[in-house]
Amino acid sequence: MCATKTSRAAKAAPKGNSEDYLRMYRQMVRIRTFEDNANQLYLSAKMPGLTHMYSGEEAVAVGICEALTTEDKITSTHRGHGHCVAKGAEFKEMFCELLGKAEGYCRGKGGSMHIADTSNGNLGANAIVGGSMGIATGAALTSKMLGKQDVAVCFFGDGATAQGLWYEVMNMAALWKLPVIYACENNGYSEYTKTDEIAAGSIRGRAEAFGIEAHQVDGQDVLAVNTLTEGLVERARKGEGPFFIELMTYRYHGHHVGDINREYYRSKAEEKDWKDNRDPIIRFRGWLVSQGLATEAEIEALNAEIEADAKAAVEYALAAAYPDGAEVDLHVYAPTDPSVFRPGA
Repeated sequence: MCATKTSRAAKAAPKGNSEDYLRMYRQMVRIRTFEDNANQLYLSAKMPGLTHMYSGEEAVAVGICEALTTEDKITSTHRGHGHCVAKGAEFKEMFCELLGKAEGYCRGKGGSMHIADTSNGNLGANAIVGGSMGIATGAALTSKMLGKQDVAVCFFGDGATAQGLWYEVMNMAALWKLPVIYACENNGYSEYTKTDEIAAGSIRGRAEAFGIEAHQVDGQDVLAVNTLTEGLVERARKGEGPFFIELMTYRYHGHHVGDINREYYRSKAEEKDWKDNRDPIIRFRGWLVSQGLATEAEIEALNAEIEADAKAAVEYALAAAYPDGAEVDLHVYAPTDPSVFRPGA
């Protein structure tokens, strides 16, 4: 059994330059801004269905996706907006998808929990808990069989580790040394219950039981996440995978946007502590300023630019057209000619 490896924030910054770090900051703010606007769309009854906010966990998605190429694959969860944005999704197409509009990534048919963009290596979010584990593992197997060096990352929450599928795919991945990284976003709660009340033993230990190298990292520290992931991705490309990362993080909102009475399962003091002392964007902003990579004025200007982009995208999506009713069956069944299927076309 592999020994658990705990990764802490590096004393020295990871390889890169000021543009790399500012891009990482931009991506985290884009995720937070997207979620704030999505929440307002829901509260104003302009968005159909429920959605699950990613606010608070931005360093996880950005730290990992910044270590990937366009060809590398990710699979996501019902709380997947952050993963999509970090992998390159644009505001307009994202908001159109949430509002069921034809210009959305899945022509408005996927909604909040089923966004995919195969052109960016995003194989899709999945409303089924743990449902994308097999997809990511299959993508890694495909890469290996084709002799490519593409890596697959599977994002999932701590609650999904109770799904039997995870154990099946870990066994396969370990046996065949697949280039896959299982990224468990442990936000401390499985829906409305504390993780340590329903998960016996160590989550990392479950991966270690299959001989998979397991790590734990501060999911609120984008530099720590990125440094760890870059190393694992490089090793996975060399055939040393699979790997498991437990990212300790926190969701600021409830399980979903309708979960507004959280006091019965977690305290306001706990929420305040995470927001005041462990916020990933505030922490990284402070680091950027302390390193002389950006001034407060430059960061404020960047934040304002992103907010303006989001507002414009929302207005665009609200005015966009719905899909034509005649295409209700389009992309539902696999066509006889595979070339016909072009998601988003």
